Amino acid sequence: SRAIKTNQDLLPETPWTHIFYNDFWGTLLTHSGSHKSYRPLCTLSFRINHAVGGMDPWGYHLVNVLLHAAVTGLFTNFSRILFGDGYWTLIAGLLFAAHPIHTEAVAGIVGRADIGACLFFLLSLMCYVKHCSTRGSSLSTWGWILGAGLCAGCSMLWKEQGVTVLAISAVYDIFVFHRLKMPQIIPALCKRKNLTLFFSMAFLTSWGTVLLGVRLYWMGNKPPSFSNSDNPAADSDSFLTRTLTFFYLPTKNLWLLLCPDTLSFDWSMDAVPLLKAVSDWRNLHTVAFYSGLLILAHFSLKGSSSERECNGKPVLNGKQNANGHSCHSEMECKTLEGKLSFATKEENGIKKHEVQKLQLPLTENIVILSLSLLVMPFVPATNLFFYVGFVIAERVLYVPSMGFCLLVTVGVRALYVKAQKRFLKNLVLCSTAALIVFFGLKTVVRNGDWQNEEMLYRSGIKVNPAKAWGNLGNVLKSQSKTAEAESAYRNALYYRSNMADMLYNLGLLLQENSRFSEALHYYKLAIGSRPTLASAYLNTGIILMNQGKTEEARRTFLKCSEIPDENLKDPHAHKSSVTSCLYNLGKLFHEQGRYEDALTVYKEAIQKMPRQFAPQSLYNMMGK
Repeated sequence: SRAIKTNQDLLPETPWTHIFYNDFWGTLLTHSGSHKSYRPLCTLSFRINHAVGGMDPWGYHLVNVLLHAAVTGLFTNFSRILFGDGYWTLIAGLLFAAHPIHTEAVAGIVGRADIGACLFFLLSLMCYVKHCSTRGSSLSTWGWILGAGLCAGCSMLWKEQGVTVLAISAVYDIFVFHRLKMPQIIPALCKRKNLTLFFSMAFLTSWGTVLLGVRLYWMGNKPPSFSNSDNPAADSDSFLTRTLTFFYLPTKNLWLLLCPDTLSFDWSMDAVPLLKAVSDWRNLHTVAFYSGLLILAHFSLKGSSSERECNGKPVLNGKQNANGHSCHSEMECKTLEGKLSFATKEENGIKKHEVQKLQLPLTENIVILSLSLLVMPFVPATNLFFYVGFVIAERVLYVPSMGFCLLVTVGVRALYVKAQKRFLKNLVLCSTAALIVFFGLKTVVRNGDWQNEEMLYRSGIKVNPAKAWGNLGNVLKSQSKTAEAESAYRNALYYRSNMADMLYNLGLLLQENSRFSEALHYYKLAIGSRPTLASAYLNTGIILMNQGKTEEARRTFLKCSEIPDENLKDPHAHKSSVTSCLYNLGKLFHEQGRYEDALTVYKEAIQKMPRQFAPQSLYNMMGK
């Protein structure tokens, strides 16, 4: 609703330049209540959608699906650079296309930010790959690296994590293209013959620093602030609780990639209980995750394996195997299908840099790149550098899932190479095919949950019952199912009794059904839970005014009008409620014959009203 339906930046009468000064929800980026989510290119795409088809959701969904198709094509093309032509590339592409974790990003319109960021992420990476292959042989190489930098900037303007593509490009250059080991990196950069590599690394580092610096400056040099329910661990007073929980959350995210059985539209509040003690058994998952990650990274960086493979064909120490495929050295696999030696290629007139370009990376190099692609884009969501406004968000895994798909593919290929019997090789391929089919089926089922709001919220009850029941209550109320809506609100409050929004919504439902005393009770509870909830003051004042308690109503309206909009998530809605409070206060003065006071209040309302507020009622009362 806030990103599209009530976002003033999508309307044609709003200057399009406002997109570059406001956050994703149309709030001024420097406002204290802004989430600091700066995604102007995504908002611009929404504005184009709105200009073409208004609020018809079909066009928005079409764009999301087309973007996902484009990303899948680019990812498959990038996988071809790592695995060559053949079924390994196909497997990687199918895994990405079918993974259920992408459902939220594709089926949920606001997930377009992640898809768009991933699109330009891959474009930047592909430009940098082209830069590496042409470096030292063509002047166009610097055009490719500038293109990589431009696409990286565009990726960041779709979503913040897009800037991490610069780090991935550096990993590709060092470990995949140059095949360097950790001890070789510094000496290689210092050699005169590797001056172009040094310039490339310097460009990536400096451009990344510039992008991050400008981004921080543009949002007012202040981090965003979030409520306790958005990220409970960040609000915990215990350092141990924060540390254990933040270390555990990446483990939970990896499990969603490995086994996306339980998915939810919202993982905030108590969806993932805090880890408050070392004795919590979930710490074992954390230890296993980081141990596995470190071991995999260690052996990949060490690269001491005696067995090599050329695109799935085993080779021992550079000697020919039973299938007649060979490698010239322990550090180099044969090009393409491994059928031509370097001597034969040189005799056919292929230049040395072209031979290097055709060579496929070693398994450990692909693992390093895959781990980087899995970890680095996820780092901004880890609460390592700043707190984020969520516990787990499935859409955030859209970009890191590329690294996961590459890891699974390289693991399947390694098993295929290790298997000696044809039966075992076929078993590996059939198991992989079954995994892709199951992923696809789960995606179809999950898309059913995203069919409409009611199905989506019902599907999230087992993960986040408080949020799901509350949202379901809103849907049922819009369907005029009053009794069911009231039951849903009460269920939400059973799980989390201090939710101001749910207390207010229940009060509103009761007010609309003329149960005024009960409504007043819940409005007061909502105000007690969130003293800045202007809409609760507004409806409290209206009920009191209708009950003839004019003095109490006057105090309520006055108190509402004095609430500032600082640090509020939705300042536009707050201003609308404050304006309505002033309108009703002026109406109260008018009925009491205090016309000068009424005029003063109406003038104040006109000064405070937001852009989207319809002012005719205020001018009408002033005219009276």
